[in-house]
Amino acid sequence: MELSWPIKLRIAGAAAVGILLIGILAWPIVAPPDPFAGLSLITGAVTVTDAVILLALAFLAGLIAYFLTWPYGRHIAVLAAPAGLAVWAMRTGSMADLVQRNHAPAARQHLLNVIRFEPFFWLAVVAAGFAAVLVAHKLCPAQDADNTAVRSRSRRPQYVLFLIAFAASVALTEFFVGIFAADVAIPDSRLGSVTGQPPQVQIAFALLVSFGLVAFVAKRFLSVGYIVPVAASAFLTAFSVTFYTKTDLLKYLCDHWPAAFFHRPVLSILPLQMVAFGTLGALAGYWLAIRYDYWRQHENKGHKDHR
Repeated sequence: MELSWPIKLRIAGAAAVGILLIGILAWPIVAPPDPFAGLSLITGAVTVTDAVILLALAFLAGLIAYFLTWPYGRHIAVLAAPAGLAVWAMRTGSMADLVQRNHAPAARQHLLNVIRFEPFFWLAVVAAGFAAVLVAHKLCPAQDADNTAVRSRSRRPQYVLFLIAFAASVALTEFFVGIFAADVAIPDSRLGSVTGQPPQVQIAFALLVSFGLVAFVAKRFLSVGYIVPVAASAFLTAFSVTFYTKTDLLKYLCDHWPAAFFHRPVLSILPLQMVAFGTLGALAGYWLAIRYDYWRQHENKGHKDHR
């Protein structure tokens, strides 16, 4: 099932809407005072008013993308909001920069307390774009042939599948990110090893691949949509910060290692990066699973026809 040029253009159009409205036009609203600083709520660059404007822009981006990608807006327009955030995720500074500015144990603990819950704000921005697509679909539904994307082949209760997929998404993405986002590792007698701050391109690659693999597995074997892996992108940071950053561990890191080194690679990723690239990876993995199922069905049908 190859994507036709009209579909490819619609995908590019949906991404372009988010990039323009959020990634470019809204950047001055949230840009940190220091252009090299990491974009985070802890810097105070995002006020309550800014947050409301950003949510409104994400909703508007999803709305415009829906009609721009008609009649496939329900499936394609969800790209708009995370595509816009991905521009910021590449443009922002690093987690190491935030840690450098808050390197004392107490300041670093405060930083992590904010980082723990910050992904849910960025997830709300993505959700605003998703909500716009749902609203537009309710107001102007389009008939398309892709009903397999929302069917479940399993007879197990959906909430059980969601719980299994969610737990697996958090655990597996943490494992995959630990592999793909690992920078230079240096042995440590207490921690086993510490890892350096990976570059932005490596972070983007690691998250796209990790969440893509997890979403593929969730759809292929559990018939669960992309919402569960997308939600896991926010909970992964909260889980990692809670599990890996005990008070005595923070003090040890502050006393023995520079700010650019972390206990786990997942801790070197900004919440904005986690949600933006995690969402895009989850969407890609979900549709790759659908295309794989489509290919398998037609391959099996072709074998039967030749018999």
